Amino acid sequence: MDGDLAPYAASPANSRGRRHAEDPPAYRSEFQRDRDRIIHSAAFRRLVYKTQVFVNHEGDLYRTRLTHSLEVAQIARTVARAMRLNEDLVEAISLAHDLGHTPFGHAGQDALNACMREYGGFEHNLQSLRVIDKLEQSHADFDGLNLTFETREGILKHCSVANARQLGELGERFLNRTQPGLEAQLANVADEIAYNNHDIDDGLRSRLIELDQLAELPIVALQLDAIRKRNPGMNRRQETHEVVRALIGEFVTDLIDTSRRRIEAAAPQDIDGVRSAAGPLIGFSDDFATARTELKQFLRDHLYRHPRVAEMTAQARDIVTRLFDVYMSDYERMPDEYAKRARDSHESGGKEDGARVVADYIAGMTDRFAMQAHAGL
Repeated sequence: MDGDLAPYAASPANSRGRRHAEDPPAYRSEFQRDRDRIIHSAAFRRLVYKTQVFVNHEGDLYRTRLTHSLEVAQIARTVARAMRLNEDLVEAISLAHDLGHTPFGHAGQDALNACMREYGGFEHNLQSLRVIDKLEQSHADFDGLNLTFETREGILKHCSVANARQLGELGERFLNRTQPGLEAQLANVADEIAYNNHDIDDGLRSRLIELDQLAELPIVALQLDAIRKRNPGMNRRQETHEVVRALIGEFVTDLIDTSRRRIEAAAPQDIDGVRSAAGPLIGFSDDFATARTELKQFLRDHLYRHPRVAEMTAQARDIVTRLFDVYMSDYERMPDEYAKRARDSHESGGKEDGARVVADYIAGMTDRFAMQAHAGL
């Protein structure tokens, strides 16, 4: 398989390895092993009941963190194959990138970060790393999933200097201002393509936004006009699918074409050449970068700040904040395993370490479990 990869793609044969040495897999690559461990993890299964935009009970057809992660992986693999990058690695990163996300989407993260402000803060990107490095307990020989450096690198999309200093080799690129591998860069951009366009789909399905309203954006107007001329008489649902499909296709095509030009100009000979490049080599043209910004702004103004979504957001903040306050006041309100960890952590490292265990417990909740736990208080 490695013979089909571009010379600057990540290769399992040249991986920087795992934190704990293991015998090599017999019938899989190291990156396939990473992907399989992620899929079999409890954290991955919990994503099915974690919010993307709409809380789980709002409807069965809205995206969840699980379906979003699958859609990111699908987009990322398409681009990786076209560019001869490592599909297994980009899939593993895509499937794992949201494992540390709280219940109730970004509202839950913001609330938990506010609760943790005095104790080092909370960031779902770092929490995803914490999940795969420590919190998953499915192996007898080590904590976490013991994933390869390259998968862990891709999951950690951004990081403060203070946190980077505590992450050893994984944090070096944030201190030295170098780039991650192309697969990590690709998974990050595929995430944006997926959530922008699928949030549009969910927003249209919910009728919180309308197609003609969305068509105020030039890139949407262009696609919608062509679709209506080609297929007159479509119903609203068909129009929605056609527009979202066309937008994803346009963004993916531009991403491949632009990234190829950037790579050709930079001419990296191997993955080290990618890491030492002046900037990311995976990205959009100026026109599509502008279109992406316009889409994000539209969604922020018309969907994420819509009164109905704001109501869900306020409820989510209240639930997370209340849970945190109660568990911090009495660790014994958590299950025995977490209560013991919190007590031990508090005794050895102080209140900040106890709070981190409380944050671990809340971040691992699904939407419905958090609501049940809150009701139980």
